[in-house]
Amino acid sequence: MDPNLLYWKAEGQSFLRRLKIWVNLLDPTLLLSSDPEIQKAHSLLGSGEKLNEKDEAALTISLSSVHPDSGAALPLIFRPPAFLPISGPLFLLQSYSAGFNYANRNSSSEQHQGYNISLKQLLLITGTVSYTTCAGALPQIFINRLGLRSSAVQTFFRSILPIPLSATLAFFNVLTVRSEESETGIQVFDHNGNPVGMSKAAGEKAVWETALSRAALFGMTAAVPNLLVLLMKRVRPFQRNSLLVAPLRHISTALVLGLMIPVSFSLFPQLGTIKREQLEEELQAAAIGRHLFYHRGL
Repeated sequence: MDPNLLYWKAEGQSFLRRLKIWVNLLDPTLLLSSDPEIQKAHSLLGSGEKLNEKDEAALTISLSSVHPDSGAALPLIFRPPAFLPISGPLFLLQSYSAGFNYANRNSSSEQHQGYNISLKQLLLITGTVSYTTCAGALPQIFINRLGLRSSAVQTFFRSILPIPLSATLAFFNVLTVRSEESETGIQVFDHNGNPVGMSKAAGEKAVWETALSRAALFGMTAAVPNLLVLLMKRVRPFQRNSLLVAPLRHISTALVLGLMIPVSFSLFPQLGTIKREQLEEELQAAAIGRHLFYHRGL
């Protein structure tokens, strides 16, 4: 088992502990680490030696920059610390979300079978970006096409509908881009870190958990600013000067997104668990213990 996954197994079973870890891992300055520094940090973790305080920096670099399945450095723009700086100004840009979801998936099936991105995955990613981008514009399209003039109807389409729509599109994005994990299965491990086999049930659970966490991220990031703007429109200064609404929406969106990223990443353990009886029959016979582990992806 990769040393990054071993760390998550030891430290990441508590939500508050995961949240504290992710707050450190999302530091944008970690993006300045070079590939040699990243590989050196990852090798240090894999050496099995006890880490001292000086080595904590190496641990942070490795966890924030290395893919737990392949052991290779993630592309710079798809490392976790890049999520807020890139997606903040480009909120709801589905193409970046699709790329991030794919880069941080569980890639054990690729490692096991020895292939890279398939034509099917490429088409799914392209289609997902196209459909979700168009769907994200639906509220404004409805207002323009239907010529809606009622203030109550416009409020619904501009402030209420985007909340469930954002959560649904984020959920769909993960579910589609990472659908191959459910179809081919992902690697599961026993308590000692020994690989047991490829499990479709574990793949489905990993993708579902990640989709829920991403829906929570974008749903809350849409909900809080929209509801805050609706509330502030009742306040006299905002009624007198409507130009204050746009800055309020943008600033609150950036703040909520920044707060929700570590929270959403922490909702489920990176090293998830699945009950033995939930596995395929052939894996149940080979499994030892009541629970097995899998890399959820991000």
